[in-house]
Amino acid sequence: MTFDPTHHLPDDLLDRIRERAAVHDRENTFPHDDLDELRAAGYLSILVPAERGGAGLSLAQAAELQQRLATAAPATALAINMHLVWTGVAKVFSDRGVPGLEFVQDGAVAGEVFAFGISEGGNDLVLFGSDTEAAPTGDGGYSFTGTKIFTSLAPVWTRLGLHGLDTTSPDAPKLVFAFVERTDAVDTGDDWDTLGMRATQSRTTRLNGAVADAAHVVRRIDPGPNPDPIVFGIFSVFEILLASVYTGIARRALDLSVQTVHARRSKKTGTTYSQDPDIRWRIADMALAYDALPPQIAHLARQVDDLVDNGPRWFTLLSGVKHRAVTMAKHVVDQAMLTAGGGSYFSSNELSRLYRDVLAGAFHPSDPESAHATAASAWLGPLEP
Repeated sequence: MTFDPTHHLPDDLLDRIRERAAVHDRENTFPHDDLDELRAAGYLSILVPAERGGAGLSLAQAAELQQRLATAAPATALAINMHLVWTGVAKVFSDRGVPGLEFVQDGAVAGEVFAFGISEGGNDLVLFGSDTEAAPTGDGGYSFTGTKIFTSLAPVWTRLGLHGLDTTSPDAPKLVFAFVERTDAVDTGDDWDTLGMRATQSRTTRLNGAVADAAHVVRRIDPGPNPDPIVFGIFSVFEILLASVYTGIARRALDLSVQTVHARRSKKTGTTYSQDPDIRWRIADMALAYDALPPQIAHLARQVDDLVDNGPRWFTLLSGVKHRAVTMAKHVVDQAMLTAGGGSYFSSNELSRLYRDVLAGAFHPSDPESAHATAASAWLGPLEP
């Protein structure tokens, strides 16, 4: 089924997803029903061009939808994000006339689930380096051996997009980006027991010679900062969609706060808390912080869609919007907890779950240190040797 963009994620679907979110968080389980319903609605192919069977949505439209999905279930939205990153990278390629990721678009339309296997423990180079060994198989393919962490969609992915370092070819070293299937050479751990974002099931993945055939080796590039479309595609889509998820969390926390202060009544004054000047200031503070992010996300997403060339400035803009979204969301949820009062401290309260979920934002690239270093270099120049 092709997603109908006029639906904008129906309220009844979001209601079902929201109802299940608390269960998956409590039981530390993957939201299979959410994925099934989203797949049936064509959501996995929203970024695939219409001529290939997808909805043909823009990155800006997808970012808006992900904000809305995150208001219902942040962990579901974050997990789906990782699949949408690869379909978004495929869109970046096709929009710019770069071949190589058509199989991702066709797979998404067919219902395949693509996971994101880039993060590695202790590897702060992220996209610019890898501790995973990429060994040529001699026929254009590669065998990958190493460990990936935070592999969202771990129980359900059908293809894992990853990178590794080729140190043996004549032109080595080369970073190799490719896709592997789920085989016996891929071991998915059962180690996801975290404070929040539990339903993502972002488990550790161990690669023991997992093979990507030549047709699924997407790119071989020099390590380090690189203008290659694979780097820009991953960085731009990843940061924009991450910012969208955390902005969605903030919106939900703000909405819950508004509902709460209209319903709670002060014993002291006899009026609802919505009439309390201090509470009104707190709600206004949350709204002022939140309101800044959706337009920023929409603007940057449209620039990606419109092939705007910001040159090296892209990295500051993209890491900046992700950092601001996470910082804003954390602030808004903190304020929401105080606004709602002691009831929000109980684990059964939705705000309690949002409070835990929002903490995950600091651990995604670009982390606060990286975002600040990127901005400092952009404005002050590189550090002197």
